Amino acid sequence: MTRGGLVGTIVVLLALGCRSEKEPGTTARDEGWSVTAWGERYEVFPECDPLIAEAVAICNAHVTVLEGFKPLVGGSVSVVLRGAGPEQVYRQDHHKRDGIFPVELRPATEGPFELLFRIEGPAGPEEIAAGRVQVGHAASPGGLLGQSDSAPVAAVPFLKEQQWKTEFATAPVAEGSLAESVSGPGRVAPAAGGEVALTAAYDATVASHPWPYAGLDVKKGSVVFRLQPRVGERSLPELRAEASALEAETEAARRRVERLRGLLASEATSPAEMERAQATLTGLEARLKAARQGAGTEQSGAAGDATFTVVAPWAGRVAEVTVTPGQTVAAGAALARLVTLRPLWVVLALRPADAARVQGKPSGLLLRRPGSPDVLALGQKEVRVVSRSPEVDPRTASVAVIVEIDRSATDLAIGSGVEADLLLGASRPGIVVPLSALVDDAGVLVVYVQIAGERFARREVKVLERQGDQALVAGLRPGERLVTVGGGAIRRAALLSSGAPEGHVH
Repeated sequence: MTRGGLVGTIVVLLALGCRSEKEPGTTARDEGWSVTAWGERYEVFPECDPLIAEAVAICNAHVTVLEGFKPLVGGSVSVVLRGAGPEQVYRQDHHKRDGIFPVELRPATEGPFELLFRIEGPAGPEEIAAGRVQVGHAASPGGLLGQSDSAPVAAVPFLKEQQWKTEFATAPVAEGSLAESVSGPGRVAPAAGGEVALTAAYDATVASHPWPYAGLDVKKGSVVFRLQPRVGERSLPELRAEASALEAETEAARRRVERLRGLLASEATSPAEMERAQATLTGLEARLKAARQGAGTEQSGAAGDATFTVVAPWAGRVAEVTVTPGQTVAAGAALARLVTLRPLWVVLALRPADAARVQGKPSGLLLRRPGSPDVLALGQKEVRVVSRSPEVDPRTASVAVIVEIDRSATDLAIGSGVEADLLLGASRPGIVVPLSALVDDAGVLVVYVQIAGERFARREVKVLERQGDQALVAGLRPGERLVTVGGGAIRRAALLSSGAPEGHVH
């Protein structure tokens, strides 16, 4: 096709869905004609009166902006008849309803003409070819040339007003290829050696400063916790308080010994009293020394730094904190968990037969988060197979395959579940469609093909390969116009149809 495979793609339907049912004795040409054509920016679906030279024919052009699939509001629509003489241009600058422009034609002469539409709108200007028409005379009115005069019997009506009010999109069916792949659920994990538990080296009390939190980025060697060691059942603050009290008692006992020594010299006290005072001083000094050692202070009595630090062994992010400020912990107790951010591992659970196909370097990896339509695609340079388990997990009947990816925990949360497609290299050609085009119709996978502006055909398809947000299918032909979003709405409309006369009034 010309102009990116879009411009000039035309589908025609006479006996229009937008018009009332035929009256006895009338023909498709008497009733008028329609055509559907697509450009790169717009879809145009005009419903036109028969073409008679020197007579007025109304052409109600339904114009859709393809990006977002919304009706054209504002701008202008021109119908162009191009023949042997000067081209005839009929322009309409006003829409009577959103998306519908009533263009008034008055062909000057009879004969065949090329039919074109010139659209001016917010998506930019575009000229769309729409086939050929014949301008006739009163006894033999003209219309579209070279097209069938009836729609397929099984066509499902779905009006433009319905399309514009729902999430909807179409695209031409195209050939492509998907790489062979194996698929299965996976779990994101830190790479080997990328996770460490920070533990207490002593029985201790956890200081409140500094205090880490989940999500905190830390540098290698930075202090994550400070611990105040405990001696027996007593904490460091208790030992320091005891040492301070003993210092006061020891100083008082020392002064008493000095006084008694002076009194003994003048025989004002007994040697026994002096000996008891000295024994008390000696005992207090021993207790003070032990208290100072337990509190981590120097023998001189000056306060020392008796806290111990827990540092990060490498740069990473705190994943979990398992203690609270002031909590007492035993030696070896876990305080927090630290993980590296990059690279990551994805642990896949594959069927044994699929796991056996994983040989050599994969060509890529596609990851989907549960409940999200977005696909994270990784190329060959970003993926490396680390290992394949030698045994089948009896609980899941699957084999674990570990894949390392060059991604950060900022992109994929550690511990999250994913659906994965591991690409193996070889490609399989065929018709590739987005998964959003597939509709489950009572257990049968179907798609809807647009055969005219407001008519659609239901097609059963067979999925040959799924990969990310795409599928390789059988049952479609290149060039057909596929409903990529909104097929479910067409199905519901068909189920709810009551058999009433189809169409709408302009």
